[in-house]
Amino acid sequence: MKAKLILENGMTFDGKAFGYFKDTTGELVFNTSMTGYQELLTDPSYYGQIVVMTYPLIGNYGINLEDTESNSVKVRGLVVREEGKYPNNFRCEMTLDGYLKQHKVMGFKGVDTRQLTKIIREIGTCKAIITTEELTQKELKEKFDNFSNRYAVKEVSSQEKYVIPGKGKKIGVMDFGIKQNILRSFEKRGCELTVFPFGTTAEEILKHDLDGLFLSNGPGDPADLTDTVNEIKKIVGKMPLIGICLGHQLLAWALGGSTVKLKYGHRGGNHPVKDLQKNKIFITAQNHGYVVDKMPEGVEVTHVNLNDNSVEGMKSDELKVMSIQYHPEACPGPEDSGYIFDDFLKAIDK
Repeated sequence: MKAKLILENGMTFDGKAFGYFKDTTGELVFNTSMTGYQELLTDPSYYGQIVVMTYPLIGNYGINLEDTESNSVKVRGLVVREEGKYPNNFRCEMTLDGYLKQHKVMGFKGVDTRQLTKIIREIGTCKAIITTEELTQKELKEKFDNFSNRYAVKEVSSQEKYVIPGKGKKIGVMDFGIKQNILRSFEKRGCELTVFPFGTTAEEILKHDLDGLFLSNGPGDPADLTDTVNEIKKIVGKMPLIGICLGHQLLAWALGGSTVKLKYGHRGGNHPVKDLQKNKIFITAQNHGYVVDKMPEGVEVTHVNLNDNSVEGMKSDELKVMSIQYHPEACPGPEDSGYIFDDFLKAIDK
């Protein structure tokens, strides 16, 4: 079916719809990963976004029901140059088209995604619509005006507390839209995890006998989550804290720092980051649109992005906090940085 991708600035691209045929509006971003589209589709950090894949062929190894990062597709839409209609992989259980249909998510194909990526790099992240209809300017304006991702974390967080058993350290997890492989990374290290839903108070968390608290990844602007920042402030210094991605940004706010929105974000599996403490460069998986611009006083920068020198990690031994901006659990991406989980557990021992 013929469809259009319409950007907020009026640029229009012709192509074809696939997946579930229903108009969708979201924030248009791009990802440079060559594989891992299934993990990307189910990553809660992409909630509210239409993702452009720069790699031209997507869907060539199909979909399986094991490699998901949450219980459903979280993106608003997927833009590809070419859809792999005939996947070939021994783990394949369904096609990309069928998976999007099942989760009622619209796809758009037949556009030069690398040209589109260059446009996003030039104009910055913007709102976009995928539609099969001929919409008037008034209808377009209404759709753009009605779109908001302000309450994304509330939508993707777990609705109730739950426990993942383990015989090792007792780690609390503040769920802002956590990826399953982060939980699996702690499980592999024997940790017992108590996962708290969004909105849980510091008082409630401190009632539990925890060795440390993890602040998860998630979607949206950390500056919108002022109540959460205030609860994190009440926990700082009372137990070891670690944050990843959104958790890193919220920790920065809680300690007196701030964040700023990047022009087009960092999304992909090939971003070089230098660990200043190890004096070593790692290739990392990233997915964020915001970054720490003002460092909290007395907090040390531990990791730096070598593409733009942005802050990728910080710590304070005095406050017992550490955090990173990128994803050490990858999915998709390299597994070079899994040591971060070990470093946190060692920090608890100290």
